[in-house]
Amino acid sequence: MSNPTRLDVLGIGMGRTGTASLKLALEQLGFGPCHHMLELFQRPGDAALWQARARGEAVSWDALLGGFHSTVDWPSAHFWRELVRDFPDAKVILTVREPEAWYDSISNTIFKALEQPLPQHDDAARGQRMMAKDIIVERAFDDRPLDKAHVLARYAAHNAEVQRTVPAARLLTYNVGQGWEPLCRFLRVPVPDAPFPAVNRRDEFHHGPGRQRD
Repeated sequence: MSNPTRLDVLGIGMGRTGTASLKLALEQLGFGPCHHMLELFQRPGDAALWQARARGEAVSWDALLGGFHSTVDWPSAHFWRELVRDFPDAKVILTVREPEAWYDSISNTIFKALEQPLPQHDDAARGQRMMAKDIIVERAFDDRPLDKAHVLARYAAHNAEVQRTVPAARLLTYNVGQGWEPLCRFLRVPVPDAPFPAVNRRDEFHHGPGRQRD
């Protein structure tokens, strides 16, 4: 029997707020492996499980996050309320970004990618795309990705609800541009003698392996 899921850090900011950089930073600090949308490229069967949980089906955290010690990005960020409740000892990080820059980024990366026709001869890629569209476009943004005011309102509402409901002592609101200091102070670990990871800029999303989603 596998060990039950143990998550030490929950990254619950929306995608394109530095989640890929935070994933690498957490792993460098000893909180890995960290689950990110990227993991679905190595675990293609998981997309259907995430989508099933989003529909309310009984899919366990062990099935989705077994073996991981931290999470960032979608799809897990969609379930942030449940994760915060079910892992009461985990520290919580809300990654944020200036709203206009965030909207410009998500519009030209995730939304643009999800507008493309579904792959016809790659079942795994098709399932991943369907899951991402369901959880991100339809559920997070009410299937209104081209409505800038609505998308920005949903982004602001998400951040405000997290800050209102997660106890302050347990929560770090964090911009990855702040680097190591606030992150390491919050997690109570030493600051590494290395640059803070900076990955998954827009050009890397469209041309890098697997179209990473920061």
